[in-house]
Amino acid sequence: MIFGRSERGKPPVDPLTLKILVAGGFGVGKTTLVGSVSEIRPLRTEELLTEAGRPVDDTRGVDDKHTTTVAMDFGRITLREDLVLYLFGTPGQERFWFMWDELSEGALGAVVLADTRRLEDCFAAVDYFERRGIPFLVGVNCFEGTARYPAGDVRAALDLDEGVPLVLCDARERESVKELLVGVVQHAMTYPADRRLPVRA
Repeated sequence: MIFGRSERGKPPVDPLTLKILVAGGFGVGKTTLVGSVSEIRPLRTEELLTEAGRPVDDTRGVDDKHTTTVAMDFGRITLREDLVLYLFGTPGQERFWFMWDELSEGALGAVVLADTRRLEDCFAAVDYFERRGIPFLVGVNCFEGTARYPAGDVRAALDLDEGVPLVLCDARERESVKELLVGVVQHAMTYPADRRLPVRA
């Protein structure tokens, strides 16, 4: 772009910006997902896990995890010239859930990231978005070396409504995450407006 005009003589495009949440349990890969796809250096609010948090932070299955998000992760990706997504990763532990209401304001939709080794950890996120009428899809993060389950079995275990998309993904892979985000946008665009709760004043 030169002096506010594109090289082909077309006027500059003001992109549509959309807000997407990335939620799920502790250690499920939310920070990794945002970082793998963001075109800017992601903002992270990570702190080291401490002995004081050991009784409340369940690290089973993620024994090598040493940090945790305490506020949010933030990233940005341009899907098309006229479409930009702002990604907000939510903190996973229950003691930080008060942040969710703030982060969800104005969100088009959400990704609920799930780990089949600890599937129950994403129940709270599924329940949160269902109760607030925020369209979401479930991304099953396929960790290396873990058992793979048919999507139908995971859907049944989560007791998902038929209209909620469920996608297998790899939070480390940019293309896999892009497909997930495109799926959220497409799902949100067809979501009935009357199912969304009104925005708080």
